[in-house]
Amino acid sequence: MSKDILILGSSGLLGSSLCDFLKLESSYNVMAHSRDKSNPYFADILNKDDLHRLIFKTNPDVIINLVAETNVDLCEKDPDLAYQKNVRVLEELKPFFIDKNQNCHLIHISTDHIYDMDGLNDLDQIQIRNIYALSKLAGELAIKSFAKNYTILRTNFFGKSKCSNRTSFTDWLAEASNNNIKIKIFDDVFFSPLAIQTLCSLILYAVEKKVLGTINLGSLNGMSKAEFAHKFINCLGNDGANMETVSSKTSGLLQTARPLDMRMNTSSFEESFNTKPPTLLDEIFLVASEYKEK
Repeated sequence: MSKDILILGSSGLLGSSLCDFLKLESSYNVMAHSRDKSNPYFADILNKDDLHRLIFKTNPDVIINLVAETNVDLCEKDPDLAYQKNVRVLEELKPFFIDKNQNCHLIHISTDHIYDMDGLNDLDQIQIRNIYALSKLAGELAIKSFAKNYTILRTNFFGKSKCSNRTSFTDWLAEASNNNIKIKIFDDVFFSPLAIQTLCSLILYAVEKKVLGTINLGSLNGMSKAEFAHKFINCLGNDGANMETVSSKTSGLLQTARPLDMRMNTSSFEESFNTKPPTLLDEIFLVASEYKEK
């Protein structure tokens, strides 16, 4: 029997790609939530009654939660908003899991922003630098308090945006490079993200194999954002002359404190998904090919 999958926050950067991917690559019934009332799976996700109506009515086998406030500066200025989107939405799922469907599989996209140790961060090496990271960690704890079958994916991702009102990091880099717009890139901030299409494939695998637990889902080794930017731009056939590398500590570009090293130990990835994670360079090549397609 085909599974019913409810995607909360389907119109965002990841959701817009994930919905298309699941509909194309799986036989599951994909229910894409939005705030648009023309959509049969609409709900104001911050309204408890709306949220409960949606999930109790659809009674999904799998819920993939992509709802989040990811604007770090906005979270710092408005902690209540960070709580509402990154914690309370998850807390309000509890009645469904307790009273309706305890076997529902909850897949939640968390963040690498909760790490900041030098080198490859293990699952327990939490370093909170701002309200955004705190709220995302609190969301994880909320899930663990009620869900029996949960998958928490601590990750970061990049790729070509399918959203008309949302550009991605690589969209920004490509646009600046193609139009010779001067930009500054941090050489002291390190991460290990995945390509959006790789992440979509892994989420499908987690659904199919019912992968459970908290997992560091990233590419091997990682690199600085400056190195990432130059390698990506070079893959597009540009020289990166428009980019200036700067330190995040002295550039004056950041309003809110952020972690400097979000690279992850991916042993939990390898064990849970029974595969070797891709290198970040391979992921850059993969995404660059999307931009070169006519």
